[in-house]
Amino acid sequence: MKAIGYSASLPIAEGRSLFAFDAPDPRPEARDLLVRVKAVSVNPVDTKVRMRRQGTDAQPVILGWDAAGIVEAVGPDVTLFRPGDEVFYAGSIVRPGTNAELHAVDERIVGRKPKSLSFAQAAAMPLTSITAWEGLFDRLRLPVGKGGDGGVLLIVGAAGGVGSMAVQLARRLTSWTVVATASRPQSAEWVRQLGAHHVIDHSKPLSQELKAIGLPGADAIFALTKTDLHWPEITAALTPQGAVCVIDDPGMLDVSLLKPKAGTFVWESMFTRSLFTTADMAAQHRLLNEVSGLVDEGLLRTTLGVSLGAITADNLKRAHAQLESGTSIGKVVLEGWES
Repeated sequence: MKAIGYSASLPIAEGRSLFAFDAPDPRPEARDLLVRVKAVSVNPVDTKVRMRRQGTDAQPVILGWDAAGIVEAVGPDVTLFRPGDEVFYAGSIVRPGTNAELHAVDERIVGRKPKSLSFAQAAAMPLTSITAWEGLFDRLRLPVGKGGDGGVLLIVGAAGGVGSMAVQLARRLTSWTVVATASRPQSAEWVRQLGAHHVIDHSKPLSQELKAIGLPGADAIFALTKTDLHWPEITAALTPQGAVCVIDDPGMLDVSLLKPKAGTFVWESMFTRSLFTTADMAAQHRLLNEVSGLVDEGLLRTTLGVSLGAITADNLKRAHAQLESGTSIGKVVLEGWES
């Protein structure tokens, strides 16, 4: 099969930072699906792993944690899918990635592709949907439902992939007031279209920005990017007994700033369930199926921002470069393989 990967961590502008090569077809075992990959999207984790994990010329690292495709074969213990099913998913951090024509993935972290979306549109959604859903409902414990008055949710860095899903999920499934942060007119308009009640500028003090729109603070804060830079203002903006959920890789954070407010700090990593094969690993299968249904009902929309063409080494380099620039809105997607 065709695959794209790297053997040494290099700046993305280097010729060998990503390259195409032939790899053996994977074989589905136990609860694995063998998926023929039709489209992939690129996430910040791709760029981070590229610079941290080393490969070899004999065994290059294959990146990619978002895919949509068709089940080609199944392992002996599979019960949730069969060949011919259209699926979408985000794979495991400890297995070869989705930047390959064929990919083996555990069925418990796979969902049924929304019928109303193309493969490219669907590939934009899995990793960010899982991260947003788990962050909002498993970590921050926002109650699902429209009854009663909700609190104030602040999403820091809302125009990226996870933020784009978090805005939609919080607005559609809860009664909370959704405040998104964005620092450019294009990104501010994007999150407004996704349903944010208010948009504030994260290049300015968050606590003052909230007060300027008549809110004394935020009861829950979903910190998605540059958390170390925003940390003093995140803790200032948090209401007493509120909670902060973080997904990025900040440096040292002074969590003592949360003590006067009895604030809660939680991490979200969508790879945890598959990394440790937790007893509730299939929650991601159910979650993705629910997202798929919400899409087909017209309650959620794809967060595809830009499509860069076929799945090639050159196009993946362009995608990595765009993510490393920090200016992406929504998700960067690639679709199809060159013959």
